[in-house]
Amino acid sequence: MTKNSTAQDIALIAVFAAIVIVLGFVSIPVGVAGVPIVLQNAAVILAGLVLGWRRGFATAAIFLLVGLALPVLAGGRTVISALGGATVGYLAGYLVSAAVAGAIAYLAPFKSNKAATIGILILAGYVALFFQYLCGVFGLMWRAQMSFGAAWAAQAPFLLPDAGKIALMIAIAFAVHQAFPDLRGRRA
Repeated sequence: MTKNSTAQDIALIAVFAAIVIVLGFVSIPVGVAGVPIVLQNAAVILAGLVLGWRRGFATAAIFLLVGLALPVLAGGRTVISALGGATVGYLAGYLVSAAVAGAIAYLAPFKSNKAATIGILILAGYVALFFQYLCGVFGLMWRAQMSFGAAWAAQAPFLLPDAGKIALMIAIAFAVHQAFPDLRGRRA
């Protein structure tokens, strides 16, 4: 991948959107307000870590646009059905977290310093996860009529599983950037 073209960008966005959709088949109900443990939230962060903020955001946007018509969300739901539920904030968080992960991750010196790159990817992954939670909290406050404190407390069952998922996504992102050092292209 020595040349970063529009066609490559579209292909990468489509592949990552497909990955996010496929991971929608994994859903474990847990916690307050019917919010399940899913892999899609980690996949949108992976898209940002690997593709950068623009392509990561576009991946999340395409995923959500497809979800307007097709049941691509965890549990076989559409975005339309989720808009009226407690998970609406998390959907907005997908867009924010992909962009945040990509913006921070692409500060890393991928080619020159592996330790610094890993550190920046760790920061990017967990800050992005924080923004997913934050958006989710506002969604819970809005749709589930929870207080700010109760909505934050509702995140507790997800902390360890999400921390593990993000650690895996960071390892994958690091491996992808090592295997494809020119992935950043001119957008670096």
